[in-house]
Amino acid sequence: MPPERHDRDSVVRTALHLLDEVGLPDLSMRRLAAELDVQPSALYWHFSSKQELLASVADRILSPVPEPAPGIPLPAVAGAIRDALLSYRDGAEVVLSTYALRLGAHRAQDALLAALPQDDRSAADALFEFILGHTMLLQQRMHAQSIGAVTADAADPTEHSDRVFDAGVRAFDVLSAQGRPS
Repeated sequence: MPPERHDRDSVVRTALHLLDEVGLPDLSMRRLAAELDVQPSALYWHFSSKQELLASVADRILSPVPEPAPGIPLPAVAGAIRDALLSYRDGAEVVLSTYALRLGAHRAQDALLAALPQDDRSAADALFEFILGHTMLLQQRMHAQSIGAVTADAADPTEHSDRVFDAGVRAFDVLSAQGRPS
């Protein structure tokens, strides 16, 4: 039986599966190739670098975010982004790393921009960075708890995370509605 042929989509799907299974630190091109039963060099047929692969993974993570459109409430867009990031282990870290290199995450930023009352790219970027940081904090805490790295009685910075998230989004919404100072 000939070996299975892979395309970009199947490589990204497998990378997402491995991300959930082993986390970002252990998601290597070598491990991904082994999972796909190919040589590591075969992956470079589809992606020129690991960063390009991770940008595609980030875009897939963010695919549930609504298409940018006016009229979608900012809290709904922000919540959809956070939910998408939380749907994969280390999802926020993957998206943050590609965002830092400006390789992906444009859909989420564009959706935030469309939901803001003012056309303010800086506010959309700031809110996106807030969402990424907030979600990374949650994911770090969940990981620490899953491996027993924190005791049950340790202070939990994520205990009121929904309220903190909602307050942060409201603050951006109010500040953006007031517009920029002249």
